[in-house]
Amino acid sequence: MKRQGQIKVESENLFPIIKKWLYSDKDIFVRELVSNGCDAISKLEKLRNIGEAEKSETPPRVVITVDEAAKTLCFSDNGLGMTEDEVERYITQVAFSGAKEFVDHYREKTDSGDVGIIGHFGLGFYSAFMAASEVEIDTLSYQKDAKPVHWYSDGSAEYEISDGTRSEVGTTITLHIAQGEEEFLKETRLHEILHKYCQFMPYEIYLNPKHLDEVPAQTPSTDEEKDGKAEAPTKDYPVNDTHPLWLKAPKDCTDEEYKQFYSQVFMDFNEPLFWIHLNVDYPFNLKGILYFPKQQNKVEVMPGEIKLYSNQVYVADNIKEVVPEFLMLLKGVIDCPDLPLNVSRSFLQNDGDVAKISRHITKKVSDKLHSIFQDNREDFCKYWEDISPFIKFGCIKDEKFYDRVKDILLLKTTKGEYKTLEEFPKTKDNKIFYVTDEDLQSQYIRMFDAQGIAVAVLSHAIDPHFISFLEYKNHEIKFARIDSDISEAMKDTQTDETQAEQLSKLFTEAMGEKAKELEIRSEALKDDQTPAVLLLSEQARRMQEMGAYYGMNFGEKPKTTVVINTRNALIEKLPSLSEEDRKLACQYIYDLAALSHRSLTAEEMAAFMKRSMQVLSNAMLH
Repeated sequence: MKRQGQIKVESENLFPIIKKWLYSDKDIFVRELVSNGCDAISKLEKLRNIGEAEKSETPPRVVITVDEAAKTLCFSDNGLGMTEDEVERYITQVAFSGAKEFVDHYREKTDSGDVGIIGHFGLGFYSAFMAASEVEIDTLSYQKDAKPVHWYSDGSAEYEISDGTRSEVGTTITLHIAQGEEEFLKETRLHEILHKYCQFMPYEIYLNPKHLDEVPAQTPSTDEEKDGKAEAPTKDYPVNDTHPLWLKAPKDCTDEEYKQFYSQVFMDFNEPLFWIHLNVDYPFNLKGILYFPKQQNKVEVMPGEIKLYSNQVYVADNIKEVVPEFLMLLKGVIDCPDLPLNVSRSFLQNDGDVAKISRHITKKVSDKLHSIFQDNREDFCKYWEDISPFIKFGCIKDEKFYDRVKDILLLKTTKGEYKTLEEFPKTKDNKIFYVTDEDLQSQYIRMFDAQGIAVAVLSHAIDPHFISFLEYKNHEIKFARIDSDISEAMKDTQTDETQAEQLSKLFTEAMGEKAKELEIRSEALKDDQTPAVLLLSEQARRMQEMGAYYGMNFGEKPKTTVVINTRNALIEKLPSLSEEDRKLACQYIYDLAALSHRSLTAEEMAAFMKRSMQVLSNAMLH
């Protein structure tokens, strides 16, 4: 006998809102329906454990079957099922807090932003209507003498409830896939969605199994199967791993298992450098594994991926309220059972436990870094090129993290040595010289090496920001790029001022109009192999780079300084050259100095090539 009723909800606009406001996460209905099935199984298991439900030899599982011809998608579980009263209470009464305010707020809006309402408002089951035009429920409660129930809705406020035919305890939800949503009838697409949301759910999940007779049977999808002629595979495999590695105690996990899990979850077949296994029971429940990946790009910061789970149910990637932003350069999984299934960011921002979780994760990471540094500094140095972008970003974003790791921050020298900030040799005025491009700035490096002056390599995209941060935290230290100044240790104490003045004047005249853009001075350098170098002050270059980064103009372009080395044989010979030869020589010397300072423009390169041919011709003719 059929009975009719009306879904009790405070607004008649519920279904249009579900379809509209959850559109961007439409595939999430699979997670919701599978999660509901797992919840039903979990509840029945607990009842069985306390003797309030009969035991069963059938393993707990959720089975998903798709019938492309009939355009149906079924989700079956062998959980505790529902009575008719429970169907009325849990399905037909959409009782979620703030429903009216939510409906009123979004009725007139046209852009959803990144709002997600499943989970906060109890709409898990009704997410099915994001992909289905009609939904049916067939359920049988575990309770003694319970009768099967059938429920049907076409997405309107009306529904039908009647006696069902199900004979096994559990629930089957059948979705009649709506026009335009046929992607959810493709097995490959469903595999993709299940891998995303349900990869580690706690009960086995099967997609289109052929031989699991214990599970409530679905309607065969082909005539061949109806005739009983289809050959079943020898074994059906669940699409999920019910016991992910993070649930095991760290002492019970092998290195091979950690590496295998990493490649399985992140599809990255480069082995991680090392990892941190999180296992906290008090004052909050937190488990997970954070991996330090090998950086493939040594110039840019490669984004990581932190997957957040709640009771093995995937929630989202990179939720910054739980995982500090700088840790998102890592890869990992974090399972926080205390969080709601679908995380509300506004809720997390005001939740004290979430802040504690974030601080705890940060502490565990810094503790791990310290233990590697102290126990095996050689390995720590090997890891540094890969982990330094993450550590530097962490210091900039979280000064408490900096306070934890400041003693193990390393600077790599041009000779390949790794020294802490305290160990690194500094000049008398507490200056640290550095290079950003070892190849381009090789001439400067050679000059510094000749005088035994240590130079740091800071070539990553994050280093300019990190340098400024270190100067802010350590006021006594200043960083200067190798081409911003000449160390006093590189200068010869014996400088002929008259000669220097004459050479500067001759060089200025030879450079012509170009000299207006330059500051030209002569100095005696200990290195007599270098005729000239170009310098741009650290402050001027930083302002220039900042302006370029933000698309702003910070005033007049700073002048580049040309330092002529009076001890170089070519420079010493300038006064004896004819005016024409001196002009060519000075311009060519400037070209060579510029090549060691920066990349030439197309126009400058063309002029350099022309002068090179002229110099060669003169040499061959003479």
